[in-house]
Amino acid sequence: MKIGFIGLGNMGAPMAANLAKAGHEVTGFDMADVSIDGVTMAASGAEAATEADVVITMLPNGDILRAVAAEIIPVMRSGAVLVDCSTVDVDSARAVAATAEAAGCLAVDAPVSGGIGGAAAGTLTFMAGGTDAGFAKAEALFDIMGQKAVHCGAAGAGQAAKICNNMILGITMIGTCEAFALADKLGLDRQKMFDVVSTSSGYSWTMNAYCPAPGVGPQSPADNDYQPGFAADLMLKDLRLSQQAAESADADTPMGQAATELYARFVEHEDGAGRDFSAMLPRFEKRGRG
Repeated sequence: MKIGFIGLGNMGAPMAANLAKAGHEVTGFDMADVSIDGVTMAASGAEAATEADVVITMLPNGDILRAVAAEIIPVMRSGAVLVDCSTVDVDSARAVAATAEAAGCLAVDAPVSGGIGGAAAGTLTFMAGGTDAGFAKAEALFDIMGQKAVHCGAAGAGQAAKICNNMILGITMIGTCEAFALADKLGLDRQKMFDVVSTSSGYSWTMNAYCPAPGVGPQSPADNDYQPGFAADLMLKDLRLSQQAAESADADTPMGQAATELYARFVEHEDGAGRDFSAMLPRFEKRGRG
């Protein structure tokens, strides 16, 4: 396929490189001056999108997505697919899909899970929203860039799945870190805590696969001084999106709201910026009840 790829940052660059390695003709654009093996660089997003069968975007937020969509949809050919892999608000995803469809294009919102490592290895999971026709056209590319793609429903459903998943993740990480900090103060050995919880009803992905305690469980960012695998800043972004969606849908999410407030304090007023989201554990270690 002829593919336009707009947004070639830490995630987009390796995704585009994997598509080029697979033999697709990839034309890329980014505001930064980047160079990617196998990818022809364009002077603008519109140039990258012109004549493409599929245009993939990986952008920071919904406002930028809307602006880029307004630039590229008018030059996309009829029947082409706009696949947005950004994590943005559900309303923006739906608005862009409606604009694309009105112009005779297909649209798929397909945020990803798996981080920078998954992007490089081609093992991402895609959560997709959009029409059956759009998903069918993009599916072969998902197979190159990732290991799994789930068609979650109509436009916006991919974003809904992503923010609901990450709301659970943020809440669960806080609970895991609180429990380790409490175990410390009760004199319980961290390894013993892990041995019990990882095989009991407290089992979770944050405990078993991404343990926030250094030297316990499988290798995780905690063993690398909390250098980000998934940054606390990005968790805060996703939690805020979850609460924006909850407000729009009139959903009661008190735990999601509490997690959002705690990560906001951690990132914006403490030392969480630039650290992994599991660095909540040393935060709780230093704090008392008050």
